[in-house]
Amino acid sequence: MDILTAALTLLLIMDPLGNIPVFMSVLNQLDPQRRHRVLIRELLISWAVLLVFLFLGQHLLQVLNLQHEAISIAGGIVLFLIALRMIFPPEGGVMGDLPEGEPLVVPLAVPLLAGPSTMATLLLMVRSEPGRLGDWLIALTVAWAITAAILLASTFVYRLLKQRGLIAMERLTGMLLVAVAVQMLLSGVADYMRR
Repeated sequence: MDILTAALTLLLIMDPLGNIPVFMSVLNQLDPQRRHRVLIRELLISWAVLLVFLFLGQHLLQVLNLQHEAISIAGGIVLFLIALRMIFPPEGGVMGDLPEGEPLVVPLAVPLLAGPSTMATLLLMVRSEPGRLGDWLIALTVAWAITAAILLASTFVYRLLKQRGLIAMERLTGMLLVAVAVQMLLSGVADYMRR
């Protein structure tokens, strides 16, 4: 996997366009200046969480005695479930009921941006090619920066695409993520069978 493919995969999993309505509804109760600060804070928290998983995830796997195949299969299953919820959202939306008040870490930073699928993908990238940690850092930073730019411009993007356009983009992203999830699952099963 090259840097561009890794960045695109991470960007699809982070799903900034699909997250715009959730971010707007959670942040809508705050005054505009506070909303901007909270959004930046949540974006930085998500990046920090993903960096921790990028650099320390392998050690966590070793402590828990988890194998590459288990992460691939589990990541594929979780991503598949999230993708299905994007294609066929439940009544309360992809994330269900959201907590009241100003968000802090949950639900915006984790799990919307730094969710289990993003973390599993980072773990898989590092596990498959540990010598390319710098490449994975670049891919993560590029995907996060694009996500941040889209979410910071969410009001403009929402006016441009409207609710139907965002729903269509979320469904399309969900379809692409189903394919990524199936590939992760198949790769994990194939790797396990080769052992």
